[in-house]
Amino acid sequence: MQKEVIKEIGPGKELDYLYVLRALNEIQFPVGKGLLVDFLTGEMKNQSIQKNDLYLLNNFKVLKKYSESEVKAMVDNLITNSMIEQSGLIGNKFAQVLGITQKGREELIEPSLHKKKLGHKMEIVTSQITDEERVLFKELDFFLNKYNDEQKKAIILQKQKILCIAGAGSGKTSVLVKRIEFLTKYQSADPQKILAITFTRKARQEMELRLRNLGVYGVQVETFNSFCEKILQKYARLIYSTPKRVMGYADKVIAMNFALDMLGMDLDSATDKYFSDNQKKNKEQRQLSNIFMNDCFSVLEYFKSKGEPLYDFSTSVSDFQEREIAKTISNICKSLDQQMKMQGLRDYTDQILDTIGFFEKNKNYIPEFENVLVDEYQDVNAMQIKLLDLLLEKNPKANLFAVGDPRQSIFGWRGSDINYILKFREKHLDCEIVNLIKNYRSKKKIVDFMNHSIKSMSVPDLHAHHSDDAEINISDFESEEVEHLYVINNVKEFLKAKISGDEIFVLARTNRQLNELSTKMKLEQIPHVLKTDELKNPIMGNPGDVTLATIHAIKGLEAKIVFVIGCNEVNFPCKASDHPVIEIVKTDLQEYDKEEEERRLFYVAISRAKEKLFLTYTGKKPTYFINDEMKKVANSWF
Repeated sequence: MQKEVIKEIGPGKELDYLYVLRALNEIQFPVGKGLLVDFLTGEMKNQSIQKNDLYLLNNFKVLKKYSESEVKAMVDNLITNSMIEQSGLIGNKFAQVLGITQKGREELIEPSLHKKKLGHKMEIVTSQITDEERVLFKELDFFLNKYNDEQKKAIILQKQKILCIAGAGSGKTSVLVKRIEFLTKYQSADPQKILAITFTRKARQEMELRLRNLGVYGVQVETFNSFCEKILQKYARLIYSTPKRVMGYADKVIAMNFALDMLGMDLDSATDKYFSDNQKKNKEQRQLSNIFMNDCFSVLEYFKSKGEPLYDFSTSVSDFQEREIAKTISNICKSLDQQMKMQGLRDYTDQILDTIGFFEKNKNYIPEFENVLVDEYQDVNAMQIKLLDLLLEKNPKANLFAVGDPRQSIFGWRGSDINYILKFREKHLDCEIVNLIKNYRSKKKIVDFMNHSIKSMSVPDLHAHHSDDAEINISDFESEEVEHLYVINNVKEFLKAKISGDEIFVLARTNRQLNELSTKMKLEQIPHVLKTDELKNPIMGNPGDVTLATIHAIKGLEAKIVFVIGCNEVNFPCKASDHPVIEIVKTDLQEYDKEEEERRLFYVAISRAKEKLFLTYTGKKPTYFINDEMKKVANSWF
């Protein structure tokens, strides 16, 4: 039946990953990754293939046209997307064997993973500059002379719906702010009828500062949450029957302790049960408690954002230990939800949901804007789009200017949906799309390296503004200890050479790697600031501090020198997690290809570098995200 399904769909390279799943179904005993790859490529030298007569099976050597690394990448992709699971052998927990999951079996019957590839959805757009626009550029030269033609077009374009696809380092914030200045100074737009929305408080403050420096005042610059909170406070008596306020850190601690007390537990015992020994490594009890608490509230917010009641999700977990953990978290979340309702507390998800609910029932209270500008559009989620739709419905003549980069969409695991930027034209048929492809941040060699890293996504290459004098090194080490020593020694040399520490980033995929490196840097007395996923408000460093950060925490920033550590197949795509329950709960959040998001995350990491890029790893091979073309671009690879 499975073979017929594949034939019915039709042959094609994009569906070849299904043969991996078919092979796991066909082989009647647990197999490791090496044996599976050899089976699919037809490697007769593998003794297990001969001993078990595997060469007689239907799917033997069906992927012989691929290299070993390409087939291994297919297997890893299916593991990352939860279609293949890894488990230890009984009596040998270090030997990992593979098995097809229920999701994998469903994929065989109705394939969908290939449809989630960015290359299938991305509309390649090259900005066309008209003769009329060139005339306008000349007339406004005093205003636009610092910008390239695509940027000029984005700044002055007269269209109701505009999507600006702004590649890394292409000056998107400058364009967004300059467009607001153009609207207010040359289009007679009322600043108080302009709403600019971004994602972080820091980005909001930066935009406000730039507008003030341009002499533009009165524009409402908000994050989605700050906009909603102002609405909820302004109309609180109409929205709530009893007073409500935003939940603070102290409220969370009190609610968590109460929930645990009801279960006969305390925070220390709960975290001890929740985290593995490896996840506890190099973390203080305070850090573990914060991660645990944040994970519980994240689960609660997840159910709210999906519009689903909080159910006992432990019933769907097969592993006994994981099921017990999930049961505990489920009970904690139910208690947290009840306490928040009883005490009149709301979280960030409630802010948006309550605002949407109020607007839907009271459309006369929706504020009316003439221009709505949205930054980081690749990161929007369903709730945020619903809010934007309500604002635009209020004034059908309102203009929408969305800025974003699908290459840097890295928050699908948190509910963001890349499809909103990819399918912008489908929703806004008469829109115009402007593509900013000139990178002003990085030297040419780094830009070329970046472009090669996402060739499979079928997006336009970026062009470098700066000359080709960058340095890219890819280095292998026998252990993490030696890898860290290499990074520390190089950082010390750069600091001795009078390069400011805040121009040096050390990036990693996981918190664990950073915590270990931070401990060693402290011993070497290297001033640094640590920014990880858990630290919602990271500890502020001093001027000149080196930055150690997870890639998620560094998005939007840049440095002359960037180290990306742990560039092997354990971390890219990431096999580990510091948040056990998040993986359990979000197994149904599969509207995106996890491997592609991990590849985009790697792209974000390397695109932070302006002049020097160091990629380090341990093990036999680097991540397959570093392809042959990238190795050719690098100055050194060993």
